Amino acid sequence: MDAIEPHWVSLLWFAGFATVGAVALLTVCGMFPLRSRPDTARSNAATVLVFGNAVLLAALLAGTGWYGYAELKWSTLIVVTGLVVLFAPGLFEAWPAPLRDGPAGLVALVGVQILALAALVKVAAPSIAIVS
Repeated sequence: MDAIEPHWVSLLWFAGFATVGAVALLTVCGMFPLRSRPDTARSNAATVLVFGNAVLLAALLAGTGWYGYAELKWSTLIVVTGLVVLFAPGLFEAWPAPLRDGPAGLVALVGVQILALAALVKVAAPSIAIVS
C-alpha cells in the first residue's frame, strides 16, 4: 500500500469526508432553484435549512480539498475523488425519498455535515498548519 499511497489513513479520512460532501452536494443541488423544491421543503424554515446546508457544504468541500492537497499524492487525490463522484449517487438514491426531499433530511444533513467538519478540523489541523 505504501507504493500507491504512503498516507493510507489520510486516504480513508479523505474518502469519508469527500463522500459526505458529495452526498450533501446532491441533496443541496436538488433544492435549487428554490421555486422547484419538493412541496415538503417549501416552508421558510426549509429555506433557511437549504442555505445553512449550502454554507456548511462549501466549508466541508473546501476543507476536504485542502486536506487532500496537503496529505495525498495528486494521483491518489484524483482517483479517489473520481470514485467518490462515481458512487455517491448510489448512496443518495439509497436514502428514502421522504428523508432526502424533506426538512427532516435537511436537518439530518446539517448534523452530519457539522460532525464531518468537526472531525475534519480534528484530523486535518496538523497537516493544514504545516502547509500554511
